[in-house]
Amino acid sequence: MASEQIITIERHILHEQEMFPDATGSLTSLLYDLALAGKLIASRTTRAGLADVLGSTGETNVQGEEVQKLDDYAHNTIFKLNDHTGRLAVMASEESKDVLAIPEQFQTGKYVLVFDPLDGSSNIDYNVSVGTIFAIFERKSPSGPGTLEDALQPGRNIVAGGYMVYGSSTMMVYTAGHGVHGFTLDPSIGEFLLSHPNVRLPETPKYYSVNQGYEKYWTEGVRRYTRWLQGEEGAERSLSLRYIGSMVADVHRTLFGGGVFYYPADKKDPKKPNGKLRLLYEAVPMGYLIEQAGGYASTGRVPIMDVEPGDLHQRTPVYMGNRNLVEKAEEYISKYDG
Repeated sequence: MASEQIITIERHILHEQEMFPDATGSLTSLLYDLALAGKLIASRTTRAGLADVLGSTGETNVQGEEVQKLDDYAHNTIFKLNDHTGRLAVMASEESKDVLAIPEQFQTGKYVLVFDPLDGSSNIDYNVSVGTIFAIFERKSPSGPGTLEDALQPGRNIVAGGYMVYGSSTMMVYTAGHGVHGFTLDPSIGEFLLSHPNVRLPETPKYYSVNQGYEKYWTEGVRRYTRWLQGEEGAERSLSLRYIGSMVADVHRTLFGGGVFYYPADKKDPKKPNGKLRLLYEAVPMGYLIEQAGGYASTGRVPIMDVEPGDLHQRTPVYMGNRNLVEKAEEYISKYDG
């Protein structure tokens, strides 16, 4: 790689800031601090078998899920890197029941950060890819401590969003509304370097990604849609099934390989009538990335980005990927499920 082609994530974010003459640099610094959090979390995930970071803490989070040690580390790392900067009004994490207030001794700012500190953490013990997902909004309240309402915003209000995926390499993929860009961490220098500029979903999709073990709990529309993806129901071609079980990894593959990722509502757990995935922490930021890359994200009935959240941990059905594939899901659900 020629020297003039080497672009660090800091340089790239600063270049994007130049497009906004009134920018204060707060969003730029916030994104760079999230990249730093990704480096710190990656340093733990890559030596998880050697360090005392595998296994459960013995606690259960607000989702009713067992908290893994790396969950706890990722949550605390992101919070502590951002609680004192004066850039945020409030934060919200998938691991916390309520919003995370900025400590009283620190100033508050204009932005709101919502995040899933370690998506796919049930896969940690098996050396499977996991990740961090985040979304940034501007606060709604005028000043002072941030509020719950500041965090409960629809995806259309998002300012920036992205994820870090920790796998065979560590990547950060983000968008601030001007295209999707991917950066790969070079561990020899400890820096994210631009490796995938202006990411667009491939026009010819390859994969569909879903936990087909739950098919018996799906509605008729979702089952028929799945058969269409497999080449039945009059489809012209079939897609290959790929499923990892970490949303961030499955959507990462969908983004770069083309296709559709979906997690439908199901009848398996009556306590989760809208499925498993969280609207704010997972569906909105990943849907924003997919749409910025030319795709579409839906609940199966309406665009995910238009859903008004009523609760921090609200769940939603998710369909995202190539637009024609997601619109076909909406078509089947409308036709067969009322």
